[in-house]
Amino acid sequence: MSKNSLNIGLFGFGCVGQGLYHVLKNSTGFKANITKIAVKNRNKPRAVSKDLITYNKWEILDDPAIDIVVELIDDAAEAYLIVTEALRKRKHVVTANKKLLALHLEELIALQKEHGVSLLYEGAVCGSIPILRTLEEYFDNEPIKKVSGIFNGTSNYILSKMQSERIAYTSALAEAQEKGFAESDPSGDVNGDDAAYKAVIIALHAFGLVIGPQAVLNLGISNLQKDDLGYAREKGCRIKLLPLVKRLHQNSICVFVIPQLVSSDHHLFQVENEFNGVIVDGEFSGEQFLQGRGAGSYPTGAAVLSDISALSHGYGYEYKKHRQARPLSFTNAVFLNVYLRYNTILDLEKIEFDEIYEKYESADYNYVVGKIALTTLIAEKEFIFQNRLFVALINDETDPPTHELPRQKKQKTNSNPELRKKITA
Repeated sequence: MSKNSLNIGLFGFGCVGQGLYHVLKNSTGFKANITKIAVKNRNKPRAVSKDLITYNKWEILDDPAIDIVVELIDDAAEAYLIVTEALRKRKHVVTANKKLLALHLEELIALQKEHGVSLLYEGAVCGSIPILRTLEEYFDNEPIKKVSGIFNGTSNYILSKMQSERIAYTSALAEAQEKGFAESDPSGDVNGDDAAYKAVIIALHAFGLVIGPQAVLNLGISNLQKDDLGYAREKGCRIKLLPLVKRLHQNSICVFVIPQLVSSDHHLFQVENEFNGVIVDGEFSGEQFLQGRGAGSYPTGAAVLSDISALSHGYGYEYKKHRQARPLSFTNAVFLNVYLRYNTILDLEKIEFDEIYEKYESADYNYVVGKIALTTLIAEKEFIFQNRLFVALINDETDPPTHELPRQKKQKTNSNPELRKKITA
């Protein structure tokens, strides 16, 4: 794209759209104009000229003078229509809509190739952290062992307030909403949906696999209670909501989102408030740690502007790992070491462990620590949510199955202190 100044058609002027508008106006050395902004609400006041505003998406999509379409709306279904139509009209596109991407990755890759245009979406994953281009360019030829981290600034802000200031979940959520880190409907953040969509996108760029988000377990933090925080403090840990995208020994990968107990020597222990942190573990280079703001108007706006700038230089994702002939497959057939807070012994009849290493019961607080099949957690996800049980990983070790999944009838209790020490390390 060789024009001196690019013309941008922007969809959405909410938190991120306004952030993009601000960082673009204050950018140095990069020339681009937002020539039209498509919005839905006709009654909402906006701090831009009325001449920029349109309520008709076709004013942008049909305008041959517009070089790049930037999609920053909340509605994933409408975003899909906008993005696919723009690609078909041979316009380059930038989006921050992780749900749209996770649901339609295969189609979006094909549309770019068919019409000779690029779709960039760094702002959709981990805010200001340039993780996708890092995976595409730095790790393009290195086998990756795993990618994990804090992918959602909203949930991390809530967890930070609950653990550092010991305030209630509802108060921490309200504060996150007041500061603009959480939407009026925060369910996608606190239930782990948002992090799962990002994990699916990461899986494509890190391992070359397109995985449907419906296959990925996501357990969030909305059931978190003070007893769970007390258990974490007793172990010298903090609770973080961590997606894990991991290569297994049998040339397959597993992907899931579950809260995890993070020890004080872990990279993510000190990543607080709205910040995100990503750990990439390469086969040869070892662990790399990136940290940055994961929520907020300006950080995400800056990531979107970086994509626009990259497009001006002809950049596009090459999906290098996706094109490589690698015999990788997706699986949920693994065992995990978890902490489970439950209500009554009947819960353990429903959620069956393969082994139990530690168990505690009292009048108002019950938990077990043990090994459980990931497929069991998937099968009982709704039961866990509805009965306000809480699950957290003790560590991110994954054991391959040694017998039929998803569930075993026999539960073995192991009180070996050395084994318990390994699990809680």
